Amino acid sequence: MITTSGLTKVYRSRGREVTALDGVDLHVREGEVYGVIGQSGAGKSSLIRCVNLLERPTAGTVTVAGQDLTALAGRGPRAGRELRQARSRIGMVFQHFNLLSTRTVQDNVELPLEILGTSGKERSRKALELLDLVGLADKAKAYPAQLSGGQKQRVGIARALAGDPKVLLSDEATSALDPETTRSILQLLRDLNRQLGLTVLLITHEMDVVKSICDSAALMENGRIVESGTVSELLATPGSELASALFPVGGEATGEDRTVLDVTFQGEAATQPVISQLSRTYNIDISILGAAIDTVGGLQVGRMRIELPGRYEDNVVPVGFLREKGLQIDVVGESQLVKEGAK
Repeated sequence: MITTSGLTKVYRSRGREVTALDGVDLHVREGEVYGVIGQSGAGKSSLIRCVNLLERPTAGTVTVAGQDLTALAGRGPRAGRELRQARSRIGMVFQHFNLLSTRTVQDNVELPLEILGTSGKERSRKALELLDLVGLADKAKAYPAQLSGGQKQRVGIARALAGDPKVLLSDEATSALDPETTRSILQLLRDLNRQLGLTVLLITHEMDVVKSICDSAALMENGRIVESGTVSELLATPGSELASALFPVGGEATGEDRTVLDVTFQGEAATQPVISQLSRTYNIDISILGAAIDTVGGLQVGRMRIELPGRYEDNVVPVGFLREKGLQIDVVGESQLVKEGAK
């Protein structure tokens, strides 16, 4: 549904060049919720603004629903009209709502329809339908100043849906909200994804956002995507930065002759007493140094850091036992990882 190829954005100011995007290749499948995460300055906002051509890429292509938007940019009046039509099918939700304070909630939702030339009666019908969809049917005549932050963002989401988009872009839509309101907005986005078949691309710096609703995710650093995949794939990838950040576990070895393992559980394995089975089967005293468990995509997922007595070469058989149970095992410690790779 959304594909970028070699996407590059260079900002030039006063003789200086800053590369915000450096050859980004991204593929978002139809109907999924895709999260792009990274620290400030990683290039996330530039990426999402290039997807709908609010920012013109310096190089590379952006294709949405099979249409190359970059081929339409700056190619004359006809191409300009086609680009506007294509962009009307891409909804955008902003971090700070961007509502017009002098307009009522209903009028704010109607604004994109006015721009599209929709009749007044149809605008009103559509706006009230969307406000009902986001749970604000009773706020149609209110003004933004009378709303809470979460309600303002719901208005922003309704406005983004006015053009019946196939794609919804979310630019840090929950970062200005408190945790409880964030959860409600994320649930709304997931519900809309399922009810309307929307493809959602969101950017965030919050791991909980990815954990809560994303089917797939990408990690951005210095204008590049350094890791991407479905959340389940990432959790099963040895050494995945995203998996470690989604489920951080701490704890260091209590001595030199110890093997420390990060164990990732998914689905049914998360409810099985695998660690106690390991302890009984091999008569091993196992220390649990840290653990984290949560629900991702409707499945229980957990990570646990455990310590086994003895060096890694003494624990090859117990590690094999855990892998046979369908668990992802990462050996903690550089020297041990080298040994692991050699085997």
